[in-house]
Amino acid sequence: MTSVAATAAVTTAKKPRVGGEIDAYCTKCRLDLNHRVIAMVGDTPKRVECLTCKGDHNYRRPLAEREKEKEKKAARTLSGPKSTGPRTERSKGLSAKVLWERSIAGQPPNAFKTYNVKSTFGQGELIKHTRFGDGVVARVIDAQKVEILFEDGPRTMAQAMS
Repeated sequence: MTSVAATAAVTTAKKPRVGGEIDAYCTKCRLDLNHRVIAMVGDTPKRVECLTCKGDHNYRRPLAEREKEKEKKAARTLSGPKSTGPRTERSKGLSAKVLWERSIAGQPPNAFKTYNVKSTFGQGELIKHTRFGDGVVARVIDAQKVEILFEDGPRTMAQAMS
């Protein structure tokens, strides 16, 4: 019976409460640090105090949580059942970064087409963008839009603009 109680204690996360401690992004330190909750609205922390710099600010979820959410959003954006190329691998549960690495790996520099809004792109084409770096066309949305997968995630870009 003791092992069941110990397991239940490990699996249930503590709810934040006023006066309790929580991980949050500190706007002053610019890091994920331990904070004390000083105000709540319902079950959500609203205001916290950094235990490192003693500054208080609105609660912001830790960067790690926000990054996970971005990856999940990118996964939803790129998953598609009847697609070919990079999106097919995406539906197998690969992260956007892994998919990008597989698409770009081993490609010679001359295989990349320089991005220009006047150019037209096809699915699977390799793109070199001046700001976002190397990418691969994940899908053609319509005649004037393409979704390009870059290292930091997918972006909708213009094409065939004259």
